[in-house]
Parts: sequence; structure tokens; C-alpha cells
Amino acid sequence: MKGTERVLQKVAHGYHSVGFMLVMVVMMVVVYFYGDNNTDISFDSIKETEKVEDYSFEGCDFFNGSWVYDNTSRPLYKERQCSFMVDDYSCEKFGRKDFEYQYWKWKPHGCHLPRFNGTALLEKLRDKRVVFVGDSLGKNHWVSLLCLIDSWILEPSHKVAEWHGSLITFKASEYNVSIDFYWEPLLVESNCDDPVKHRVYDRIMKIESIERHAKQWINADILIFDSYTWWLEPNMTLLWGSFENPNRTYVESRRVTRYEMALRTWSNWLDAHLNREKTRIFFISLSPDHKEGGDWGKRMGENCYNETQPIMKEGYWGKGSDTDLMRTAQSVVQDLEKKALNIKLLNITQLSQYRKDGHPSIYKRHWVPPTKLELANPVQYADCVHWCLPGVPDVWNEI
Repeated sequence: MKGTERVLQKVAHGYHSVGFMLVMVVMMVVVYFYGDNNTDISFDSIKETEKVEDYSFEGCDFFNGSWVYDNTSRPLYKERQCSFMVDDYSCEKFGRKDFEYQYWKWKPHGCHLPRFNGTALLEKLRDKRVVFVGDSLGKNHWVSLLCLIDSWILEPSHKVAEWHGSLITFKASEYNVSIDFYWEPLLVESNCDDPVKHRVYDRIMKIESIERHAKQWINADILIFDSYTWWLEPNMTLLWGSFENPNRTYVESRRVTRYEMALRTWSNWLDAHLNREKTRIFFISLSPDHKEGGDWGKRMGENCYNETQPIMKEGYWGKGSDTDLMRTAQSVVQDLEKKALNIKLLNITQLSQYRKDGHPSIYKRHWVPPTKLELANPVQYADCVHWCLPGVPDVWNEI
């Protein structure tokens, strides 16, 4: 910006100066080389380039702000054009007709988020391995990132995703980057570990066992963890010993207690095994649901079904978001920071709270077909947990 201003000052103050002659020579060269391509070279475009280069986030509160409607630069990709979209988040494919949810941009307090640049991101990730570890919301986050970068990799053979049990590996060969997803909803071992057959009513976890999973992502350069929603079940059992051992010990526990125990197992493993000089870690805070419409003024028993607008009341907080679990995760992350691990808590909860309109509702593939009773009352089977894509998780990735 300063360089451009100096050029403008020279133009204004002296048509016969040496500086002006140099500027004219440069501009003539630019016109000579680019004129045949109908390229519009202007001071405005120069300014825009320098704005990106000089961008500062000083004083930016990334996680507090407001959603701004923007049908000019949004969405960042098209659902049907993403090579890696999955049916769980394909709201348009499954019949959603209102597309307003795709046009909201997050405006943090104190700054603007620059427009996503897939090439810049891929260059930063060159020769690295990124692993998302978690549940279907973590997968929601991962698919969002693949869709964001998909159109920036023009050659189809240079972008491939392969399924290896709990691990799905995406490779962008031109950049030698791997962006993977590893299914592990409770972080520790459990009877929910099968990436397909995990709908288990009585959830049992081996609260001190993580090695079988962790060895799959120990060599990552960036680890992104998500573990919250699966801990909300009222009935979960802790297990010491193996699932096959007749002498195994079961213990019932409070929600916060078992969550903290699992996170301590996870944090102890990170502390003992990760390379502090290599690996950067992010822990994603809880992704809020919108299951109870009474929270934002609807009748009790209603939910995100038929919602098409965000909540505009700043500071809105739904009752379904467990602050005790959030504080527990924050405490464990802070302890790891004190042990010199490169870890950050990404607090996406508040900004996502506003987006009651962003869920699939009834517009997704239902692995268990709705009953006749549910079809007569769609509120009963609306998905108010996951997120349509393009949508809210794109902002998580932008931040």
C-alpha cells in the first residue's frame, strides 16, 4: 500500500521527474507483455494485491463477531462440483431448496477474514501430513477442507482419496501433501470404533487405551482433534482390561468424569510420544446442535427443521452446549501448552451457535430410513447436529 501511494504522489507532483519516467517505462513494459491478453492493469488491482500481502490480524477476535450475508463471494465452492462430497452433508442433493445458508460470511470483531486461497494453503502444507481425528463432525470438518481445495487442483489424477479401515487418506500429489481423516469418536478405544458399524446403544470404552489408534497418526505434522458429541449419551461404561477378558472391570461414571479421564489418557500419550519440534495440534471445541427450538423462541419440541436464517442475537447460547465439558477440554489443552506442546484450542462454539439454519435437517441420506410416523412429523428425524456443505465448517477451516 505504501509503495502504491508513493507512486501516486510522484505522478501528482512532477510530470518531468526521473521517477515519473521510470514509472512510465515500467507501465509500458507491463502493457507490452500483457496487453494482448486483455489484462486490466490498474492501481486498484495493485492495491488489492498489497492488501493481501500486508494483511494484519492484530486485534482480531476470530471467534466472536457476526454472520454477514454475502451472495457475491459466497459460497466458496459448489456442492455438486466437489469431488469429495459425501451424502451426510449434501443438503442440495437430497432436496433442500433454500440456499441462503450458503451465503453467510463470518465477520470477526476487529478484522476481516481474507478470501480463502487454496494454492496458498497447499503450498504451506507441501510435503506435510495433516490428520483429522474424531467423529462424524470431524469428518464434516475434513470434507469441508477437501471441497475448499478441490477446485484449486485442476488435474483429477493429482487428488485421490482412499479408504483404509478407520483411516481415509487424501493425497494431493502435486504438493506431496496428505490430508487424512481417522475415525475415533471417543479418542480412546471403544466398542464404537468401527467406521461403519458404530451405532451401539451401550457404549463401552477402554478408558486408558489409545495406542492402537494413536500409532496411526503419530507421524503427522498437523493433528486436528474433535471429540464431544459422543460423550453426551447418558449411559456409557468404562472398562479396564480387554473386551474379551472375563475378568474385566466395568464402572459407571458421570459425563464430565469420563470425558476428563479420556482426555487425560489422550494428553498423556501426546506428551510422551509427539515430536514437539514437528507436530502442531488443534483441538476443536464443541460443535453445537440446534435440537431445542425453545432456546431461540420457537415452541418447545421444535428444532432446526425449516430454519432458514441465523440467530442474530449476539452472545446467544443454546442449552444443549455443555459448558462443563468445554471447560474440561480447555483445562487439558492448557496443561499441554504448559508442557511445551504446540497446541491450540479452536473455539468454534459461539460462532456456530448462531447458525440454526446450517444443519441438514431432513435433507441428507438417512442410513436408517424414517418411519411412517417420522415422515408425518419431520421434526422427529431432522438432523440438527451435522452441517450442510458449503456451510459453517468452511469458516472453521478459514480460521
